[in-house]
Amino acid sequence: MEIETLKTPNTNPEYSEQEGKSKSPYQLALRRFMKNKLAVIGVITMVIIIVMSFSAPLLTDHNPTQTNMLMIEQPPSSEHILGTDGSGRDNWARLLYGSRVSLVVGFSAMFFTLIIGVILGSLSGYYKGFVDSLIMRATDLVLALPFLVLALTVMSLVENITVTLFVTIIALVSWPTLTRIIRGSFLSLREQEFVLGAKAIGASDMRIVFRHMIPNAIGPIVVNATLMVAIMIIAEAGLSFIGMGIPQPQPTWGNMLNEALSVRILRHHWYTWIPPGVCILVTVLAINFIGDGLRDAFDPKSNQR
Repeated sequence: MEIETLKTPNTNPEYSEQEGKSKSPYQLALRRFMKNKLAVIGVITMVIIIVMSFSAPLLTDHNPTQTNMLMIEQPPSSEHILGTDGSGRDNWARLLYGSRVSLVVGFSAMFFTLIIGVILGSLSGYYKGFVDSLIMRATDLVLALPFLVLALTVMSLVENITVTLFVTIIALVSWPTLTRIIRGSFLSLREQEFVLGAKAIGASDMRIVFRHMIPNAIGPIVVNATLMVAIMIIAEAGLSFIGMGIPQPQPTWGNMLNEALSVRILRHHWYTWIPPGVCILVTVLAINFIGDGLRDAFDPKSNQR
């Protein structure tokens, strides 16, 4: 007598449609991320902004730094889509080329801050003891000073601020928060069985950190790095708005907002300051949506099923 074996279909959405073939943690994270509609919209928005910023020469014929005293504060027209500013420069061209600088500042400052934070956080969380105490005291020292005050103090001591120097200053004053986050992750991971097992078989500290611990802490690192881009863009806009950021005539969204310091411009020339403000708002929201999506994707207890 033959007994028919009934196979219960696998209804777990974390598995692929092909039976017996499991997905890697990164594939599962990608799947959860793609189910987050706001995160997907954020990615699409950022792609559009990046493409437009690097396609600026194709979208405008005007030089963003060229002044024209005969075209000062002109309203929007067919020649100047968003009018001109107080120096006769085309606002549309400055908006497009300024997005390059703002995005480069945001991503570059995030990258260097990430390097500093990962290195110091890893050393502090893995070795503990004197190394941990030394790094944490330096972290506390930087955290004791407000970010804006510290950044303004350093920039006031520099005469000519370039994009590279601006990114360096921002990175040097913004690493402590990320360092503490990574340190906390490493303090938890160093007591896990796979780390103890790696130590037992004689694996070197560098191998344990880079092959075992950092990959397992990639979730918090990626999420905080993404959100940090938005923070850096806002920092650049804020410092440039008060005249302590990247100087004119280099176009940035923050420099364009600097025009709104004049009450006359604020009331009667909306086309000068509203577009860069909207661009900053949309970009920051898109990055925050992406960060929220990454947080849910890397969190195994996420509700995004």
